[in-house]
Amino acid sequence: MTHLAESQRPLVVTLLESDAAPTTTPEAYLKLQLLSHRLARPHQLNLSGIFALLPNVAWTNQGAVDLGELAERQLEARLKGYLLEVTSVDKFPKMTDYVVPTGVRIADSARIRLGAYIGEGTTVMHEGFVNFNAGTEGPGMIEGRVSAGVFVGKGSDLGGGCSTMGTLSGGGNIVISVGEGCLIGANAGIGIPLGDRNTVESGLYITAGTKVNLLDEQGELVKVIKARELAGQNDLLFRRNSLSGAVECKTHKSAIELNEALHAHN
Repeated sequence: MTHLAESQRPLVVTLLESDAAPTTTPEAYLKLQLLSHRLARPHQLNLSGIFALLPNVAWTNQGAVDLGELAERQLEARLKGYLLEVTSVDKFPKMTDYVVPTGVRIADSARIRLGAYIGEGTTVMHEGFVNFNAGTEGPGMIEGRVSAGVFVGKGSDLGGGCSTMGTLSGGGNIVISVGEGCLIGANAGIGIPLGDRNTVESGLYITAGTKVNLLDEQGELVKVIKARELAGQNDLLFRRNSLSGAVECKTHKSAIELNEALHAHN
């Protein structure tokens, strides 16, 4: 508190009495901080209307700068012989300018937004990206995109260039998640929640409406279903048949067990 009292900048104290939708910009930033400090997980806080509360500003090596003042500030910096570096123009700053969680590796900090939840033991490589209200339980390897609202379970690996469909990018009201011990191959993607120990073959993008040939433990066709019917189920391998091009889902279950599992979700 002594350091705060010595500040030469204005101080804003923000208190949240309840988890209502934010109504001010300080409340919005506080909720993003709570997520990145791991004090709340994705979907545990009410973030309704947060976009309207966050101004679009220039994030610089001297902090946030109002866009209306940016040109003057840049000219002033040049006249004084130094550079005002603009790292982004966005509603969200990069997380590591304000929060660096313990036990993580982040190769390119510009690809992690404030409001991301990065669990201990997580490695985010250069091509990895984690949006706000999304994140990882950790440990895990992220080389693809974790979109807004998506949470990745422990021990899962998102391969280079892969994608998870979020509610802001066409996922609608479906909450996409990745279970524990999953592998999403390079340049693959999902538009359904994955259960534990699922694998999606490289280059294969699965949406809720994708027609899937469901195969039993012997590799025999059980039925053709939409991928949404397999949402959240464990121990699945999604692949594309290299001869026919059909999307297949291989399981270790018998035809009877598969039908029982599907009907359990009706």
